[in-house]
Amino acid sequence: MKKEEILKLKESILKDFKDIKDSKKLEELRLKYNGKKGLMIELSKNMGSLSNEAKKEFGALLNEVKNLFNAKFNEISEDLKQKEINKKLANETIDITLPGTRVKTGSKHILSQISEELENLFVSMGYDVVEGPEVESDYLCFEVLNVPKGHPARDMQDTFYITDEMLLRTQTSSVQARTMMANIEKSPIRMVCLGKTYRKDEDASHSHQFMQIEGLVIDKGISLANLKGTLEVMMKKLLGDDVSVRFRPSYFPFTEPSYEVDVSCFKCGGKGCPLCKQTGWIEVLGSGMVHPNVLRNCGYDPEIYSGFAFGAGIERLAMFKYGVPDIRTFYANDLRFLDNFSGKEVE
Repeated sequence: MKKEEILKLKESILKDFKDIKDSKKLEELRLKYNGKKGLMIELSKNMGSLSNEAKKEFGALLNEVKNLFNAKFNEISEDLKQKEINKKLANETIDITLPGTRVKTGSKHILSQISEELENLFVSMGYDVVEGPEVESDYLCFEVLNVPKGHPARDMQDTFYITDEMLLRTQTSSVQARTMMANIEKSPIRMVCLGKTYRKDEDASHSHQFMQIEGLVIDKGISLANLKGTLEVMMKKLLGDDVSVRFRPSYFPFTEPSYEVDVSCFKCGGKGCPLCKQTGWIEVLGSGMVHPNVLRNCGYDPEIYSGFAFGAGIERLAMFKYGVPDIRTFYANDLRFLDNFSGKEVE
């Protein structure tokens, strides 16, 4: 084994690298010289027959050739990769004069829009927006609100129980109770709560899950006049300035006196139509003055404090405002329906 063999191998490597045009040829060259059976590996195996002095000289020359090979290999490999990238980019050139691809954008659900509209209204009137848990105790959902166990009024709000004492709330009134009980200093309360509630109903006008807004005001000297004025502002803001409000005596266990609230039909102007069932009025919510028992249960003296409360289904308000005949439409995820309230053209 002579020095000339190493020099000859070096010349062969330099010559072969000049002919490389693609990655496939480069890989063939790697196997030829530096593979498991490559020429440089074979030369290394023959070093065992050399003297110590010859091994030292031959090993230095062989390492020099290996370093040369690796350097040229890496240089050409990077060059080929860059050429492939440039070629790919050239084939993917975008004509910026062409119309862009239209990207579909989402929008707020109609129930979210109405909820925000109501929140903004009541915040502008000095109310706080309060939230509470959807899984509630029987005590806060019923008993503290003057509906003890076995009370017939519970039949109107049959719901989903998780345990004997925990259930999915039937109304957001439990948040009102929580707020009153947490108000240790008995400072005035002006609050609204918007959120999901659950009842065992499901038909064109009812859903087992629905959105509700409830309002509560507690202070000294609160009267029915305050309730009426508040609801008139709410209805006119939501349904139009021409809407009139009517109170009808009713029954709710947590208010006394209690009232159903009707608005004049905004479709026919009170003349009578299918929407209002020819009566000229549409029932929209329930309300009343907070029952003395509820005040006591939450730590208030009814001889000193009074208040009013009201509650409405947000879907029900949306149905009346937009003439939607079936409450289940809000949850069907039909884009043809939802796009009507997105501010965009229906595609």
